[in-house]
Amino acid sequence: MQTSVDTFRKAAAIALMGSALIGALSPAVVRAQAYGMPVTTTTANFGTPFAPYVDDYTKVTKLVSAKQLKEALVDADRYLESKPKDPQMRFIKGVILTEMGQAADAMSLFTTLTQDYPELPEPYNNLAVLYAADNQFEQARIALEMAIRTNPSYATAYENLGDVYVKLASQSYSKALQLEPYKTTAQPKLALIRTLFSPATTPASKP
Repeated sequence: MQTSVDTFRKAAAIALMGSALIGALSPAVVRAQAYGMPVTTTTANFGTPFAPYVDDYTKVTKLVSAKQLKEALVDADRYLESKPKDPQMRFIKGVILTEMGQAADAMSLFTTLTQDYPELPEPYNNLAVLYAADNQFEQARIALEMAIRTNPSYATAYENLGDVYVKLASQSYSKALQLEPYKTTAQPKLALIRTLFSPATTPASKP
C-alpha cells in the first residue's frame, strides 16, 4: 500500500490557496500538488478569518503556483517581519516549506498555527498530511479529528480521515498476518486495501 503523501488529500493547503492546492495527503504530501494541498490555483478566496492584505497573498500564491518557491518564501518572510502573527501568510509559508521538502519546518509551523488559532481547521489538515507522509497515522488521525471538530463541514478532512483509517486498518491486518500467516480472514481484507491504493486505481494527485 502506498504510504506517500500522494495517497491522501492535501486539502488544507488548497482550501486556503484555492482548490488547486489540495491534492494528495500522501507525501508527496508535502508537495503542493494533490493533497488537498497541491498548488495549482492562484485564487485568494480564503474567507473569514483570512481577509486583509489579499494583494500580498495573491502575489505569493502566484509564485508558488509558478514553482518559484524560493522567491515565494522570501516574500512571505518579508511580509511576516511586520505581521508575524498573520495566520494566512503563515499558512501559505507552511505550504511553501512543504513544497520545498522541508517537512519538519512545515510541521512546526502548522503546529504553532493550531496553537495560536485553534479555531482554524486547515492547519490541522495540513499537519495531518505531514504526519501521514511520515507514517505517523495515529497522529494524523488525531489532527484530522480536530479539523473536523472545528469545522464539521470540512469535506476534505473527512476524506483524509477515511484514508488514514484505511492505512491504520492495513497495518492491523498486516500485523495479524505476521502473527498468523495463514489467517484466511485477514488476507482478502488486506488485498482489497492494496487494490484500492494501487497506482492503477488511485487517481493522480492534483494541486
